[in-house]
Amino acid sequence: MSFKKIEILERTLERERKARKAAEKILEEKSLELYNTSITLKKVNQQLENLLNEKTIQLQGVFENINDAYVVMDLFGNVLRMNDVAETLFGYDIGKESLNVTDLIYPEDYSYAMSSYKKLKEKGSFLDYTARIITKNNSVRWVQINSSIIYNKNKTPIGAQGVVRDITEIKILEEQKETILKELKNSNQELQEYAHIVSHDLKSPLRSINALISWIKSDNEGKLDDITLQNFDLIDTTLETMEKLISNILEYSSAGADTQKKEEVDLNKVLQNLKKVLFIPENIKISVLTPLPTIQGDFTKFQQLFQNFISNAIKFCDKENGIVEIDCREESKFYQFSIKDNGIGIEQKYHDKIFEVFHSLQKREDSSGIGLSIVKKIIDLYEGEIWLESQLNKGTTFYFTIKKN
Repeated sequence: MSFKKIEILERTLERERKARKAAEKILEEKSLELYNTSITLKKVNQQLENLLNEKTIQLQGVFENINDAYVVMDLFGNVLRMNDVAETLFGYDIGKESLNVTDLIYPEDYSYAMSSYKKLKEKGSFLDYTARIITKNNSVRWVQINSSIIYNKNKTPIGAQGVVRDITEIKILEEQKETILKELKNSNQELQEYAHIVSHDLKSPLRSINALISWIKSDNEGKLDDITLQNFDLIDTTLETMEKLISNILEYSSAGADTQKKEEVDLNKVLQNLKKVLFIPENIKISVLTPLPTIQGDFTKFQQLFQNFISNAIKFCDKENGIVEIDCREESKFYQFSIKDNGIGIEQKYHDKIFEVFHSLQKREDSSGIGLSIVKKIIDLYEGEIWLESQLNKGTTFYFTIKKN
């Protein structure tokens, strides 16, 4: 072999050695990088495992400590798991005995339960299913259930879970409430009928006395002296006051009763009608500042409401030129009305007392002290509030609200 060939071979071997060293270095670096990566992955996996164990323990705690019953079942209704609350509610221990949810269904609710289960399978969940169940000891309980389908990673249904709330006590209270409301309604109706009867019975002797006085005056015309005639006039006035008082009591007894009469009431027409019915002195001007709304309710009650406000304003006006201004503004959930006058005004200390029955600040023959009590009852009926602002000798503004339907 020639020297030249040997030289070429040595150069080739040298290049291979250098390439191998470079490859070994790259391999060493990549191995170290792979090792470091494996160490990092091992740490991350350990962290994930610790986190998973932690969440599993937390979920187990939630499962066991949730205040409502929690049930897991297969698609055939066989209960696979339930918490302590569920075991207490249903009376079953699934560690010792099998349980299918159909065993809990109250017979009369079976069709409802099956339709709800069908909805669960079709839509994946249902909310606020309310029905009765029968426990192991044959007691009947009312429950409310929210349920959803459980899917595997392929989104195939494999079971269902449900949160069951015992609402038996709530149902009992609701039934008691309905019974009380029914009894109260009957009682109110009986009281109204009784008030009408008593009103009629009380007015009859008053009319008889009034008739007797008229006959006596007629039979003795020209024979009675002035004092006797004055006494007879006083008796007439007293009889009129008593009859008005009886009428007002009857009106008050029926003011707060819900007649269930619902109609479209145009309050502008109510005011127009009142202007024709009420005696309005020439020195008093009644103004409606803005168009009034049309609301759902009983026409007669709204007429009573505005009639009492306006009558009071007229009655207690001491000015040469009296004003009564009616206004309204609409809010999101209610209407707010105001009735303003320039009458005698009301002292602050009486602002609450004036809504009490028979409480009149001035003893007048034409004031029974019931008008504002009627107003308060009607406003309460329509879930409103009433208040006032007033200055002595300057006037009063009553404000009240009526809830929108």
